[in-house]
Amino acid sequence: MSQKLENLSAALDRVLADKIVSKVCVLGELTIVIRASDWLDVSCTLRDDVALSFEQCTDVCGMDYSSYGDGRWDGARFAVVYHLLSVRQNWRLRVRVFAADDEMPVVPSLVTIWPGVNWFEREAFDLFGIVFEGHPDLRRILTDYGFVGHPFRKDFPLSGHVEMRFDPEQGRVIYQPVTIEPREITPRIIREENYGG
Repeated sequence: MSQKLENLSAALDRVLADKIVSKVCVLGELTIVIRASDWLDVSCTLRDDVALSFEQCTDVCGMDYSSYGDGRWDGARFAVVYHLLSVRQNWRLRVRVFAADDEMPVVPSLVTIWPGVNWFEREAFDLFGIVFEGHPDLRRILTDYGFVGHPFRKDFPLSGHVEMRFDPEQGRVIYQPVTIEPREITPRIIREENYGG
């Protein structure tokens, strides 16, 4: 581990102490796991503490661990991963927050801490079904409002049953059964007799 990462790790231990569930350094990046119940307080500390100074949250993504490690995963199913940046300290941190309930995954919204996470949280809600408690406008952002399910969940069907299209005769969007037949695509291979010679 580099000296910068050792300094960050020591600062996290000093400031957050028992709030860190686990901490690991992989591929030159530090990742910590925080309980969802502690996440709002911890995020304020990560932003406001002078020793840490994470002014920006550059990315938020949902995760579904239901088939992680070929089904050997034994923890909570859903997590939200945050990528934080401190311009002042010139370091980055990845924070993983697991939702306590697999049936209804809920984590606190961080829109009041880092306003730029607004659309990221809406995307994780839309695609994974993770609810961000306290979000001011939590609604679908990428799928249609009538869409059923969350397409990035591991148990979402690979082939849909209905498709949506605009019908010019009716002048509106309509839903109808899927008309695409599944097929196997075999690549065409061209061999040149004198290639490379």
